[in-house]
Amino acid sequence: MPILLPEKRYLAVFLGSDKLTICNLTKKSKFLSLILRHKPEKGNIKLDKYGYAHVEDILKSLNITLNELDEIVSTDTKGRYSYNSDKTKIRANQGHSINVDLCLKEVIPPKILFHGTAQKSLESIMEKGILKMSRQYVHLSKDYNTALIVGKRHGNPIVLKIDTSKMLLDGFSFYLSENGVYLTEHVPAKYISIVNT
Repeated sequence: MPILLPEKRYLAVFLGSDKLTICNLTKKSKFLSLILRHKPEKGNIKLDKYGYAHVEDILKSLNITLNELDEIVSTDTKGRYSYNSDKTKIRANQGHSINVDLCLKEVIPPKILFHGTAQKSLESIMEKGILKMSRQYVHLSKDYNTALIVGKRHGNPIVLKIDTSKMLLDGFSFYLSENGVYLTEHVPAKYISIVNT
């Protein structure tokens, strides 16, 4: 019988002969993220132009079963991964530092979006805006709490409010990833304000 631990990813730990562990699947999930978003060569994986890898190749590279891969995909709280329609391929939904075509459609975002970052980055952001850095796009959240969680990963968090309605009027484009992250090329500083809590 599984023992459920209060972890962010809610993975089950089985006792006895079944060696599925939180640590093991969490490490595999991080490696999956690395090879699908940044360095496919680390897993000896080839991505197609849309960022998909063959599921069979992923199973071999991570030394896991299809059930374990399904668990990684379904329990990922950020919805990082998705399968193609016949479940023979898998890709990361966003966050790539390698060039892939996610076939994103332009969308009209909410009037305000949020961006979580670290306090240490604030001065640079207020001068240069939010840059995509090594990724394909700047990532924006639809709510404060999600942005706060993102900011905590980078240090002492700060949440920024983005005036997307003004950006749209000025000709900026926005896209929405399959897992609900708004994406854009750049957010100039004039559209950014600090959220006071």
